[in-house]
Amino acid sequence: MTPFASLADLPQRLHQPAVRDLAWVLLSPPLLSRTPWPQRHPLSASHWRHTPGALADWLLRLDRDSLALTAWLEQGSVRRLGLYYERLWQFALQAAPGIELLAANLPIRQNGHTLGELDLLLRDDEGEHHLELAVKLYLGPANDDGEQPAQWLGPGSHDRLDLKLDHLSQHQLPMSGRGEARAALAELDLESARAALWLGGYLFYPWPRRCCAPQGANPQHLKGRWLHRRDWPRFIEQNPAGPWQPLPRPAWLAPARVEPDALWSERRLQAWFAELTPQANAQLLVRLQRHPEGDWQEAERIFLVADEWPTPTQAPAPAGQ
Repeated sequence: MTPFASLADLPQRLHQPAVRDLAWVLLSPPLLSRTPWPQRHPLSASHWRHTPGALADWLLRLDRDSLALTAWLEQGSVRRLGLYYERLWQFALQAAPGIELLAANLPIRQNGHTLGELDLLLRDDEGEHHLELAVKLYLGPANDDGEQPAQWLGPGSHDRLDLKLDHLSQHQLPMSGRGEARAALAELDLESARAALWLGGYLFYPWPRRCCAPQGANPQHLKGRWLHRRDWPRFIEQNPAGPWQPLPRPAWLAPARVEPDALWSERRLQAWFAELTPQANAQLLVRLQRHPEGDWQEAERIFLVADEWPTPTQAPAPAGQ
């Protein structure tokens, strides 16, 4: 599902956080293997596909000097995880040999009203393409089998896998084929572009009861677990010892790498846990293992959610809907 399987361990060898995230964006597998529209890796026709070592060398050079990547990220908003994901893709596509990035976030308007944006328009050896990008973290149901995409919720309970797929297939992906897009495409000397999507991220399974993967899930998808806060003491007793510590939202992409002086003590973790309010947002925590180089790297990740998560108004749709 990804053209760079041989580079899967590269992010763990990198030190700069933004470069690790960039490598994760390019190399991680998609969430799904079956999607309502074609799924296409944005670099699938890049010259890097045939010379993955050149991609590895580029990332390693960036890890030694990340100034260009840092400057690029500072040019636009990356407060939201999805925007950060898109900006990382844009940076890579501008550098990728054999790829011509024609436009990013191209607005489609009608009578002064914006109908939507096209995430990416690019040209490569296989033609012109309209690509929609998304990175998502979904939590599976604790009381259902999990097979229905409608049963998978975002950590804030306001997003559902089925709704995201519907929005992609009914609104975002058809946009480049609508008459309203002709003028915008013509300005780029394009008559049409083949639409496809790329959906990255993680699926989190409930603890202690595990559910099935949603229909269409990629067998190699990235995964974690989730649990209610009331179950945290029992979880710690029954699972490998830490250390554990939370990750801020901007660090949710690549597996964590923590220097020894930034490692949380058990006392600090307990104090942090005690200060959480009952209605606190879902918290992403990672268990860390000592790496031969001396730092600590992520061994697993979990979402810790409020005991009432999800509330009745946020609960997944019944199976079959």
